[in-house]
Amino acid sequence: MLILLVEDNRDLAASVLDYLELQEFDCDYAERGDHALQLSKENTYDAMILDIMMPGMDGLSLCKTLREHGNNAPVIMLTARDTLDDKLSGFEAGADDYLVKPFDLPELAARLRAITKRKITSSSKLQVADLEVNLDDHIVTRAGTTIDLSPACWKLLVALIQASPKVMSRFELESVLWKDSPPDSEALKSHMYTLRKLVDKPFDRALIHTLRGVGIALRDDS
Repeated sequence: MLILLVEDNRDLAASVLDYLELQEFDCDYAERGDHALQLSKENTYDAMILDIMMPGMDGLSLCKTLREHGNNAPVIMLTARDTLDDKLSGFEAGADDYLVKPFDLPELAARLRAITKRKITSSSKLQVADLEVNLDDHIVTRAGTTIDLSPACWKLLVALIQASPKVMSRFELESVLWKDSPPDSEALKSHMYTLRKLVDKPFDRALIHTLRGVGIALRDDS
């Protein structure tokens, strides 16, 4: 389970990271909101712990930006202020839970396990920006418009949105469709062309991005 901690107090961050790693969480750390935003584009986190009071981009702004970019990782907000207005602001920005400093580390770990468990049980609906994929009902919509996909395009889209915002290599995408026996070099291109035409072309901005020499990613880069 990969966790991102965003906290500008290095002593507190060190204590949290040491404890969580003892509890068998894998952790990344960012001291600033802008660094955390970049890490969120490069990695898929099971949960994030965001300090509200940080210089530059604060935790509320960071959480709101993550949600606007389609990142639905569960978020625990950390704050020294225990008022209803502060909590409401956090939930309005997209937070899932709230923990007031000073806090007990075992409680933080317990809350992390709880919110990640809720994510697993509700993961049948995946979303990036205005694109939604319902795994149970096999329905794809974008901006409220239903999109009909072939079985191959469905498999590719599910793989891309589950990996989002990370890049999937050509080999990984071919494996989604054909295991270890892809038919030819043009087959994947053909399916990706069709998928882009259905998912991106009718709308204002593209969500499927090709990174030359690396692969393809589904993410909101607006």
